[in-house]
Amino acid sequence: MSRYIILYNPKSNNKHGKSAAQGAASLISGEEHEFVDWLSITDKQRFFDALKEDDKVILCGGDGSINHLINEVDTDTITNEVYFYATGTGNDFVLSIGKKPGTLILLNKYFIGLPTVTVNGKDYKFINGVGFGIDGYCCEVGDDLKQKSDKPINYSSIAIKGILFHFKPVNAVVTVDGKVERFKKVWLAPTMYGTCYGGGMFPTPEQKRGRGRVSAMVYYGKGKLRSLMAFPSIFTGEHVSRTDMVRILTGKNVKVRFDRPTPLQIDGETIRNVTEYTVSFK
Repeated sequence: MSRYIILYNPKSNNKHGKSAAQGAASLISGEEHEFVDWLSITDKQRFFDALKEDDKVILCGGDGSINHLINEVDTDTITNEVYFYATGTGNDFVLSIGKKPGTLILLNKYFIGLPTVTVNGKDYKFINGVGFGIDGYCCEVGDDLKQKSDKPINYSSIAIKGILFHFKPVNAVVTVDGKVERFKKVWLAPTMYGTCYGGGMFPTPEQKRGRGRVSAMVYYGKGKLRSLMAFPSIFTGEHVSRTDMVRILTGKNVKVRFDRPTPLQIDGETIRNVTEYTVSFK
């Protein structure tokens, strides 16, 4: 008889991850299962190596929980079925594959052929996207707020205040498959493997995962008010029609370099003080 191991992230869903993971248990009613704190597992590779042949795993959390899995475990060696049950606040991965929270999603096929981002000499796989600019800034501010309060984080509000008052645009050099382009007054320069991030933003609506290519979006060239007025259109993907301030560049290898350090996020996980990143398929 199969045993289900339900891995929950206690910090997801505004620190209600364990109670939210009860929804996964309700979907396997009658099956043997146990709950394990995902963050308490110090050696995640050893944990997966020790699974029995018939064990099945349900990972509960947000995009960051998947990111930890693909970077701390050699997913190519996993033979057990690994499911995902979304209990995060944004759940962009689920949205990007056309699913809804509240269902079990078999993850194994999504581990294949993931892109890698290199930041400060270290490689990270990612399943959704890499954000650089004000999106990274929003994650940085959100992380700081989480340390001070348990209240839900309003990232849209952070972005608006950032554009108006706190975040200063940068100059950027973007290289895609060897072709170099330069941009001034850049607000956003994410590279996407999926279609959405940031709680439902669609920076590269035509990007398709699983094809060995990524898409970089550059949001640039305008002042605060015009940039802010156009910003909501990213949530529908209609911003791509603004060719005077948006460029989409697609390829296998992407390098983005800013002229000053800004925060960067990988599937919602923040890295501070970054000047460049490189995305490739290894």
